[in-house]
Amino acid sequence: MKETLEDIGMDSAVRTGSRSWLVYAMITTVFWGVWGALIELPEKAGFPATLGYCVWALTMLIPAFFALRSNDWKLDTDRKAIINGLVIGLLGCVGQILLFHVLMIGPAYLVFPIISLSPLLTILMSYILLKERASARAWTGIILALIAIPLLSYQSPQNESHGSAWIWLSLLVFVAWGAQAYFMKTANGFMQTASIFFYMTISAIAIIPVALAMTDFKQDINWGLSGPYLATLIQLLNAIGALFLVYAFRYGKAIIVSPMTNAGAPMITIILSLIIYATIPHPAIIGGMLLAIVAIFLMAE
Repeated sequence: MKETLEDIGMDSAVRTGSRSWLVYAMITTVFWGVWGALIELPEKAGFPATLGYCVWALTMLIPAFFALRSNDWKLDTDRKAIINGLVIGLLGCVGQILLFHVLMIGPAYLVFPIISLSPLLTILMSYILLKERASARAWTGIILALIAIPLLSYQSPQNESHGSAWIWLSLLVFVAWGAQAYFMKTANGFMQTASIFFYMTISAIAIIPVALAMTDFKQDINWGLSGPYLATLIQLLNAIGALFLVYAFRYGKAIIVSPMTNAGAPMITIILSLIIYATIPHPAIIGGMLLAIVAIFLMAE
């Protein structure tokens, strides 16, 4: 008998008892947190973010290789699996490409808080369609995480004028990333995790030409050790984190995994940035960090 959407949600509630989802979610949080603190190093050294995307897409091949090998090279190749795997991958990659453009035309201090709330869409879809539920304690953590995420994304306003196109594009990124997490959860109900990540990798590589077209090759580009080579090491953290995120969604509830990783990773990024760059965070960010700590504690029941 085929699983219904509600079956997927109920099944995750049973499997969540193993708490393996928490281990995977925390690994993702740590890897993404460190990645966030280091990602700007290659760009500041003269390696464009769009080329950084290309590097990231290629680094996805490494965890994809190990995921498939651990699964005895078994790959879901039926039409449903392929379509869902590619949809998950494209939602994430297209969202990233759109973000590059949004940051060119819109204020970052408003863009990031909008897209950082993408877990809200994941939570709503999972609650309504998957019938996922959580305890009062976990719901308190979820709400605190949703408050913390935009605070952690705070950036000082700039005295610049912008049109309105960036708002709609930001909302598209919000929808793409929120929906991606939901479909990542549902796909785990009928296909293997390694297969999901494989198709995510294929999607990422397929978008490389778009990133290359967005790159200004007339500028001086750093092709040295602090450019693509450093970017490879840093982007590998992102790729590995993405693999463990898929596993976290497989064994955990989307309404908890999504806000936890989205609140936890920026918190680690900010702490590491404070140590590395010796910068004092804005009070709003400090408030977000405190809320995130409490939220993670409450959700990790």
